[in-house]
Amino acid sequence: MNAQELGDGALDYDVIIVGAGHNALVTAAYAARAGYKVAVFEKRHLVGGAVSTEELVSGYRFDYGGSAHILIRMTPIVQELELEKFGLHYLELDPLFHCSDGETPWFVWRDLDRTAQELDRIFPGQGEAYQRFVQDWTPFAKSVNEAFLSAPNPLDLGRHLVWGSGMQKDWQKKLTHIMRPYGDVAREYFSEERVRAPLTWMAAQSGPPPTEVMSAPFLLWHPLYHVGGVARPRGGSGGLTKALKRAIEAYGGHIFLSAPVKDILTEGDRAVGVRLEDGDVYTAKAVVSGTHVLQTVDALPEDKVPELARKVRVGNGFGMILRLALKGKVKYLNHVEPESRIGLGLLIKNEQQLLKAYGEYLAGEPTRDPPIIAMSFSSIDDSLAPPDGEVLWLWAQYYPFELSSGSWAERTKEARDYILNAFEHYAPGTREQIVGELVQSPAWLQDNLSLRRGNVMHLEMGTDQMFALRPFLGASEYRWPTLKNLYMTGASTHPGGGIMGASGRNTARTLLKDLSRSSKLRW
Repeated sequence: MNAQELGDGALDYDVIIVGAGHNALVTAAYAARAGYKVAVFEKRHLVGGAVSTEELVSGYRFDYGGSAHILIRMTPIVQELELEKFGLHYLELDPLFHCSDGETPWFVWRDLDRTAQELDRIFPGQGEAYQRFVQDWTPFAKSVNEAFLSAPNPLDLGRHLVWGSGMQKDWQKKLTHIMRPYGDVAREYFSEERVRAPLTWMAAQSGPPPTEVMSAPFLLWHPLYHVGGVARPRGGSGGLTKALKRAIEAYGGHIFLSAPVKDILTEGDRAVGVRLEDGDVYTAKAVVSGTHVLQTVDALPEDKVPELARKVRVGNGFGMILRLALKGKVKYLNHVEPESRIGLGLLIKNEQQLLKAYGEYLAGEPTRDPPIIAMSFSSIDDSLAPPDGEVLWLWAQYYPFELSSGSWAERTKEARDYILNAFEHYAPGTREQIVGELVQSPAWLQDNLSLRRGNVMHLEMGTDQMFALRPFLGASEYRWPTLKNLYMTGASTHPGGGIMGASGRNTARTLLKDLSRSSKLRW
């Protein structure tokens, strides 16, 4: 819907949402379902932010951002908002992961016992180690997930992570593990590098390297893959946000596309509405900013911005994506059909490859030989590519936004070739199958998806910007600290990036509690 279709001038709403990323849409859907008059303003021509899909090459549908739906499966959002009724249909991936150094592939299945048994056949003793690792840390992982589903405060965090995780029984030992780098924890459990390396590579998806202290939870989350699984919306990742759009509209909400917000309007100590770039003004009882926290900063009067909000750590990017349309199916050197194409490919030669990649990133250089996460979801969804074709996404780390020499305009092709060359180690001949592509450098991510400095997590996922410290101290409960009626949601807020929707749901809880002046909610 175009903003002009409802007329010029100020229009009153109960809730205005700035941006239509998946968290913003989740907040909007809960508010509209609760009976409030909701409007969503999005600057792009489609909803979803980084969780969106379009046909960019004839016959091939490309995701723009997140593709594997894992975290949202650990929330009640799909059920509470009845998104299946609005067209969301998840396709299950099994195996969940295809792990390989290029010579010896192995699979992580949804079934833990099957995974352990197959591992023991390939790497004797490692299946038992894997099963022990999962059993040791499943309670903790479930407790972290529970902590993600509420606004963070010290009492709740302690309740979830200590008492809820069973840590009180041997809390000193487990706390020691949690405080360590995830690379160290992986080495304690697994003697075989060909098992350790893919698991640490998956843990690295949040950004921090395997040597960073207090990063172990990124690995210790792994057991939940066996609980919630990995899935894909039929038709592309944007199937989730399209269903959310339909839900919002069914509940009476309005979504305005190609309607960028320029300013968040204030009167005294209250947020009262928004001004679009075309000058139109809309007023509301409450405003929710679903954009990057620094974009919220830019939209506010200077005197309404806390100093801590200006000092958040965005970092220097960290990933790059090559999205390919292929005329033939992916064929791995050591191939198991169709399993190698179904599970997310955790493709890494050894642990040093990841550390070297991080070293090049710190030096401001594109990684020359990156580990890869390969995704060929046309293996389970025939709507993404022609019958004989394939879509293939290649995510690689690490790639800095600021380069030590040259610009991304000058060096994108070079970095693109590094990624493709790295993948050819696992699937020779892929280059000859390419009929179309989208190269998403850190600069592209900033320019096209408003991901500042190319950081898909919005802010660095370090311990100084997690839980009650995200996005900054004093703003962890989704309320803007210097203004009444202004709220935040999205990857800039707890629990951070990834397709989870927990931030959107948590924001909705806070918002609806404030609007109703009652703490009694049904969810």
